[in-house]
Amino acid sequence: MKLLVVVDMQKDFVDGALGTAEAVAIVPKVREKVARCRAAGWTVVFTRDTHTPDYLTTQEGRNLPVPHCIQGTPGWEIVPELTTEGCLILDKPTFGSQKLAHYVAGLQDLEEVQLVGLCTDICVISNALLVKAAAPEVPVSVDGACCAGVTPASHANALAAMAMCQVKILP
Repeated sequence: MKLLVVVDMQKDFVDGALGTAEAVAIVPKVREKVARCRAAGWTVVFTRDTHTPDYLTTQEGRNLPVPHCIQGTPGWEIVPELTTEGCLILDKPTFGSQKLAHYVAGLQDLEEVQLVGLCTDICVISNALLVKAAAPEVPVSVDGACCAGVTPASHANALAAMAMCQVKILP
């Protein structure tokens, strides 16, 4: 089994409260990647950053005081360009998804995991390292062309950090 993890491709991270031009630019690439992987028989899982209305009172909210991905709001939704039909969607209250790590650890026939999405320097790196820890003998990769960071420099730094942790970075 091959697994594609699409991290937090949500409106608030693309063109909403925390959106960037770089995030907007990867949407067509991620759409193509998802379509190619599905056509090749890969399993596709989406993560969704999920906060409650009291977000600003949380530790993350105090450090990043921009309400975003509040459950049930338009900004919380996966961008409409991506089809999630038939896919598992894992809501996560913080950067890394423990649910994703447990899911990966429970897969007996896992051959490969690839991650794409937002933001390279926060949630993609967090989830890549959790996946690597959950399945240390499974090749884990990140498609750098299908990711965007908070800034181009922090995107590059995150890719370099993941490479040091034996996560293969695809061009």
